[in-house]
Amino acid sequence: MSLSSNFPDTIPVSRTSYRPLTIALPKGRMLHPASSLLEKIGIIPEEPLKNSRRLLVRAPGAEAVLLIVRATDVPVYVRFGAADVGIAGRDVLWEDGAEGIYMPVDLGMGVCRMVVAGKADANRHQSRYRVATKYPVSTRRYFSRHHRHADIITLHGNLELAPLVGLADCIVDLVETGTTLRENGLVEWETIAPISSRLIVNRASLKTRHTQVQNLIDAIRGQVDADAREKHLTDANRS
Repeated sequence: MSLSSNFPDTIPVSRTSYRPLTIALPKGRMLHPASSLLEKIGIIPEEPLKNSRRLLVRAPGAEAVLLIVRATDVPVYVRFGAADVGIAGRDVLWEDGAEGIYMPVDLGMGVCRMVVAGKADANRHQSRYRVATKYPVSTRRYFSRHHRHADIITLHGNLELAPLVGLADCIVDLVETGTTLRENGLVEWETIAPISSRLIVNRASLKTRHTQVQNLIDAIRGQVDADAREKHLTDANRS
């Protein structure tokens, strides 16, 4: 389903209801799949995003503007209305909170899991742990829910090193295949939750610009469902 036909060719100055939709996209590894999804429904940027340094790019055919921001900042732009919609990982939403944000579609992108991991021979039955993580809010919530105390050490990279040098008893991180853990002598202790990217929507925009925003939601949901059916058929044919 394309959105192009849902918007006029130009933006009437006196009709603010037709101002371009603003869509916040995450920099990094999720930018390509996110922009590819939008292109499938007719939101095509005026220049390729892959090598662009521009942070604000128009998609004139669909009357949309793309904001290219840090993944952790996407919910902030959406919550405060600087963007009408955005694409954000569940992990980011847990850390930032989802107040004022509607999450209508699981996009099935960036699929991984949040886990507790540590050395195989470590004591896993303590009442108090030192935990290294990039996700202090999620980590504290999880350990509290399981009635275990966690002393949180916030790091921003190379978490696998922390248990190896005695900085932490374990780590909480995102894992896709587990290869990096194994290569560094660590194993998964517990799975906290599956993670994937969500379409997120500013609740005020959903009310004041309902037709435009709902058209976008419906188009994305339809494309995600179509992609899932295609993948299912492809996997079935291979087996």
